[in-house]
Amino acid sequence: MATVAGRLVEQQRRPDYLSGTPRANAVDRWIYVGMAAWFIAIVLAGFIPDSLMKIEMVRTGQRPPFPIVLHMHAVLMGTFLLLLITQTALAATDRLDVHRRLGLVAMVLAPLLVTVGTVLIPTTYNGLLAAVEAAPAGAKEGPLQGVRIWENIMLLQIWIGVCFALFLFIGLKARGASAGLHKRMMILAVAMPLPAGIDRIPWLPHTMPASPLSAELWVLVAVAPMFLWDVYRNRSVHRAYWIWLGVNVPIAFLVNTFWDTPAWHSAAKALMGV
Repeated sequence: MATVAGRLVEQQRRPDYLSGTPRANAVDRWIYVGMAAWFIAIVLAGFIPDSLMKIEMVRTGQRPPFPIVLHMHAVLMGTFLLLLITQTALAATDRLDVHRRLGLVAMVLAPLLVTVGTVLIPTTYNGLLAAVEAAPAGAKEGPLQGVRIWENIMLLQIWIGVCFALFLFIGLKARGASAGLHKRMMILAVAMPLPAGIDRIPWLPHTMPASPLSAELWVLVAVAPMFLWDVYRNRSVHRAYWIWLGVNVPIAFLVNTFWDTPAWHSAAKALMGV
């Protein structure tokens, strides 16, 4: 009886909640768990083979060891993904008291993740510059090309870092006040770093490194299940998606405009203090 009463109270707090068949109500409840699991699958599909390959390269001396900040970033991102699926499962099973207490962990993890990600950018860039300097005089073109590619990827990383932090802030701020905005924005925030995994899946069509278009489009594909269900179920587009698109579309235009231009490469070098 208490569980039923709790569900009725929670439904009243969800302005986007619509009554329907038991099956539709179950999807309403579990779609976010499915999205978290889907995101984890994408990350694992990209990073497991790529990481195994690079570990072997380190073992055979074909590349330097990974910097400590990269290990920190991997641990923090993995922890955040596990937190996301745990939180969505707790909400789906009406364990909202535990969900709210555990949510405090996200407030600590999120700034740590953004800080470590910010440090990782110049760390990786300086490592590539060191490879250029260490290369023989007649073999510098390959490492230099790697630097140019990385300068373009910096555009994506800056975009991802800023929007990840912004959407997490909006999602966490909405806790208690708007459950609908909170749960969608947390998923949409975590969608932002997915290109890091997607771009490592070799059997997917890619435009990288010539263009960031594929990275942008595959993220839309990744969030499509939640979006399509929302539109079907509620017969409208939730404001979380308008916020997400309203921020991302102008930035995507700028990223595509400046991608691989002399102006951006000069700006990237200035940002890195080169």
